[in-house]
Amino acid sequence: MSCNIKLLHKTSKRARFYCESLKNEEYNTSSLIQYLESINGINKVRINKKIGSIVFEHDGSALNTIRDILLGLDVNKYKICDTFKGSCIDCIDESEPSLNGVIRASSVLVAERFISNDLAKFLLTTVAAKPLLVEGTKELFKEGLTSKVLEATAVSVSIARKDYLAANSTNAMLELGEYIEETTVHKSDDLIKELAKPNVTKAWVEFEENGKLTQKLINTSELKVGDIVIVGAGDTIAVDGHVLTGNASVNQVSMTGESEPVAKQRGDRVISGTVIEDGRLKIWAEYVGEDTATARIKNYIVSSLNEKSSIGLKATKLADKLVPVTLGLAGVSYLINKDFESVAAVLQADYSCALKLATPVAFKSSISKAGKDGIMIKGAKAIEALHSADTFVFDKTGTLTYGHLEVESINSFDEKWEEDDILNLTASAEEHYFHPVAEAVVKAAKEKGFVHMHHEEVEFIVAHGVKTIVNDKEVVIGSRHFLEDDEQIDFSNYEDKIEQCLLDGKTILYVGYDKKLLGTIGMRDKVRENAKDVLQKLKLSGVKNIVMLTGDIKEKAEALAFELGVDTVYANMRPTDKANIINKLKEQGSKIAFVGDGINDAPALMSADVGISMSKGADIAKATADIGLLKDDLVAIAEVKELANKTMKLIKYNFNATVGINSLILTGATIGLFTPITTAVLHNGTTIGLLFNSMKGVSIKNSIENSK
Repeated sequence: MSCNIKLLHKTSKRARFYCESLKNEEYNTSSLIQYLESINGINKVRINKKIGSIVFEHDGSALNTIRDILLGLDVNKYKICDTFKGSCIDCIDESEPSLNGVIRASSVLVAERFISNDLAKFLLTTVAAKPLLVEGTKELFKEGLTSKVLEATAVSVSIARKDYLAANSTNAMLELGEYIEETTVHKSDDLIKELAKPNVTKAWVEFEENGKLTQKLINTSELKVGDIVIVGAGDTIAVDGHVLTGNASVNQVSMTGESEPVAKQRGDRVISGTVIEDGRLKIWAEYVGEDTATARIKNYIVSSLNEKSSIGLKATKLADKLVPVTLGLAGVSYLINKDFESVAAVLQADYSCALKLATPVAFKSSISKAGKDGIMIKGAKAIEALHSADTFVFDKTGTLTYGHLEVESINSFDEKWEEDDILNLTASAEEHYFHPVAEAVVKAAKEKGFVHMHHEEVEFIVAHGVKTIVNDKEVVIGSRHFLEDDEQIDFSNYEDKIEQCLLDGKTILYVGYDKKLLGTIGMRDKVRENAKDVLQKLKLSGVKNIVMLTGDIKEKAEALAFELGVDTVYANMRPTDKANIINKLKEQGSKIAFVGDGINDAPALMSADVGISMSKGADIAKATADIGLLKDDLVAIAEVKELANKTMKLIKYNFNATVGINSLILTGATIGLFTPITTAVLHNGTTIGLLFNSMKGVSIKNSIENSK
């Protein structure tokens, strides 16, 4: 379907069009932008699908080209999967990289040396080079002078001169270089497919059979909209849907980043990937399979992987722009040497191969290595942005802290009860209750020499707390709402102490005994032991300013900032303030990397130049982040920053080596110093060497060790 367009606004180097097809058709926006930005003269493209607007930033001479491209644009070429409105895992090329081209070209290169008949040599060489010659011819008529056209021309001239050794050598090396690139890309995509496998493979469903309700365990791939899915304690929810019956406490850390579970009951919505800690639910399946939130997020990761970097696009454009330079040098060589051998020699060498291949291979290699080390980088642009980042902004909870609670204080409101007695009482009732708060209490009691108190059967009140009997008196433990509103326990005499705990940023567990408030247990999210070291490593990696955002009071936030070596701290923060702080810092000229984990971090992650999500963070945070940590280790942030620095250093080295070495080769070929075969070996050997250098990539662990 072609695009009906209308020019809405233009300046000398900017144009905005309305395109009806962009508004009405389903397509992969990132793939379309990637294609448009690869066209000579177009520097940047932005698409607003909702209103069908497409904005081009160009070099000033490309307006007519842009208009022609839009008029002939077939949006269906960028159509996306019907099962998921975005690129999906199944869209990754499943085919293995083929050695057929390398074998064909290499075999002819060897066989040609043993054949004396010129016609046989000609036919054999032409057949071996046919794919290159056909592709080069098509590209000439479709896109003009490109590196592929130059490669085909070089081989054609060698064949015409009956220099079959040069033709076959060039063809074999080009095939080998292409195979190396495909292999690297394929390995990266294999890793992504492995990381994106669904976490839940089976689910219990309820259905009616012969007039009776029955249950059956099926594969999640068989689930349909409208199925009744049954999920019990410890199980992961496999669908997005609504609760029909039951009560449960659901841990939504995978979606919200918050460690405290949320009560779910009839009518509440639940999301795939979240875990039931206690209770049981019957869920009406609203979204299944590729339509669930978890699947959409994983597919988003896949679609982001193949985004081209700006430096990669520049290298591609530069390579194509240098093709006429090579052709011009071929003409100069003829004027100097008066023979076509020197022309053929010049055509054997150009800048494009190494420029186009080495950069994306280096990015892919680094992305793959990072993934194997527990760091998901969503494309080359993320590496570029992270390399440039000079300011790191951390949301404190779940990043600089662990994201799980530890007992920090115990307040007794009865002089007959010591603090350890209250802790032992609470732990005795909670020890079989698998809730983050209960686990924190039991852990603290065991560290202090847990003395179990005899109690009657414990009653679990989902999302409220627990009740039991000790010494013939009722014990209630849980939230303030549970004790004060449901159990009618008076809090009035203890408001000041409770308020002070809350001001200190603690999570409070309330303990009632014999209808009175016996005490409180204050818990806090613990600061990571390696947080200070990681921040120091970031400074050594070129970060100038480290910022911490927290909801803590100012005095407490500043004390922690001083302890960790944070440069700037923003206290008393509300979730909605985070993106505003990011934008403020950007206005001051800073390049921002934001590290967060919660659902309310998504706007800040999107506003930053590069967003980094923690492993236990919300899925929406992982989706909007450019880099996702797959391991719960803060040092991964320092690792990925150093990886970005090393990768960009490698790319710069490859770029300079490409330009420098190929300039020398072209100069030698132009003045007649090199024969075509010598030029082919030098040029293609250099390209393959740079590809291997790019494939080698950088070592994350060595990078960190070298920065110490």
